[in-house]
Amino acid sequence: MRTFDLDSLEIFRTVVREGGVIRAAARLHRVQSNITTRIKQLEQRLGVALFRRQGRSLVLTTAGEALLVHAERLLRMADEAEGALRSDPARGPFRLGSMDSTAGSRLPKVLARYNRNHPGVVIELQTGTSGALLRKLGEYQLEAAFVGEPFNAAGLQTRPVFEEELVLVTSKRGPPIERPAELRSGTILAFPVGCSYRKRLEDWLGTDGVMPGRIMEFGSCTAIIACVAAGTGCAIVPTSVLHALRASSEVRQHALPDHIRVSRTHLAWNGAPSPALQRLLDLLEDDDSLQSTTALSRAGAVVPGG
Repeated sequence: MRTFDLDSLEIFRTVVREGGVIRAAARLHRVQSNITTRIKQLEQRLGVALFRRQGRSLVLTTAGEALLVHAERLLRMADEAEGALRSDPARGPFRLGSMDSTAGSRLPKVLARYNRNHPGVVIELQTGTSGALLRKLGEYQLEAAFVGEPFNAAGLQTRPVFEEELVLVTSKRGPPIERPAELRSGTILAFPVGCSYRKRLEDWLGTDGVMPGRIMEFGSCTAIIACVAAGTGCAIVPTSVLHALRASSEVRQHALPDHIRVSRTHLAWNGAPSPALQRLLDLLEDDDSLQSTTALSRAGAVVPGG
């Protein structure tokens, strides 16, 4: 019977995450030759090449990409099995994803409380668009992620946890905006494709047949709001982010139609929750500020597709 050596899989995953053998060796407190040998032994056992060299970098082969998906799943299951046998099962790494807006405005207090209650859990937070986070969930690179509506969560478990009010923001020097047609020649500032808020803005513009003159992509809400304030273009953002960044007075806010204005953030996960994830679900369920969205979940609200 063929069996996987979990230690070798952990070395393989660390090389991928750290981007090479040198950093992986430092992360795992091993010598580089040991890392290289273990990777070669794994390749020989499987009969495939897992990496190819591209310049000075190591790049996953097709076989390596396939193994990474299985390695993430097997190592996660091993962590869960070990944790279930401990007196306090919430221990070890917890790979959590989040939209940048949620990470900056909603998660600081949540994660601070989580860390106080469960000091044995090490949260590894990754930010990205809802689309990118959902792909990582499907590949078991994340245990859970905070994503925004609309999204397609086929095969995943979801729970609404935050309700956001979205506004269109422009420079304070600009005129009031009431209709999409008024943005016809403007510049849109947004996250890359896959951002749920960007999709809402594009759908709203589409109701008037508007194609923005230009779209500039950013990786953080801080940069987007700063550029809006400077007059570079317009964007759609949650009011919670404006409050968190103390930027409400730096931009002009424009109300959006009701079907766009309100957006819910969901926590999504793949399969049965790990002990660490279950602790987060319990914390979110107990938080008084989330009672309104929890009630929506119990009422059987449908997640809009997208």
